[in-house]
Amino acid sequence: MNNIHLATMAIMAANVLASFKGFKDQSFFERYKFGVGAIQAGQKDRMITSGFLHVDLSHLFFNMFTLYFFADVVIGWLGPAKFGIIYFISLVAGSILALFFHKKEPFYSAVGASGAVTGILYAAILLQPDMRLGIMFIPIPLPAYVLGILYLFYSIYGMKNRLGNIGHTAHFGGAIGGYLTTLLFKPELLLTDTWMVLLLAIPIIILFVLGKLGKL
Repeated sequence: MNNIHLATMAIMAANVLASFKGFKDQSFFERYKFGVGAIQAGQKDRMITSGFLHVDLSHLFFNMFTLYFFADVVIGWLGPAKFGIIYFISLVAGSILALFFHKKEPFYSAVGASGAVTGILYAAILLQPDMRLGIMFIPIPLPAYVLGILYLFYSIYGMKNRLGNIGHTAHFGGAIGGYLTTLLFKPELLLTDTWMVLLLAIPIIILFVLGKLGKL
């Protein structure tokens, strides 16, 4: 693993500083978390600030650990500026999708960088589809795209069954943001990796079909 890039360090630092402030200051946490009612009342800044807050250290660590592994892939292909744009768009896309699906739930709330990080993960898979990842209990590394797709299907399941206190909708929105922005920056992927572009679109299409049918 190469030395961590300054752009990744800056994003990690922002997450750590905001999260630790939230850990110690409940009023700060409550003011800047994602809250449907508060956003609908005009506090649109929560759609961004919530992406830098976390529930606890393990939540923060998991997101930053995932970002650490995939940020360099995106930076290596597109540079730090476009990496930052993908991160920010994925964060906002996660919040927009969460607001869309939970607009009738004024007490719905969420925090975490998961949407933005999932966008970076999806971007990295598009850019380097031959990546292989190892996970616990599976003895051989699996193609990254397999894990990415399975993760989004798990997110659909979590959205449908309101599984845990996890913002599954934001994960999905972040993936969509990362997917579309990466294709905007590198449209040639539509020709050079057509099958991967189509494969990664499958869970996104299924999400919107289920939403249209009222199954979520």
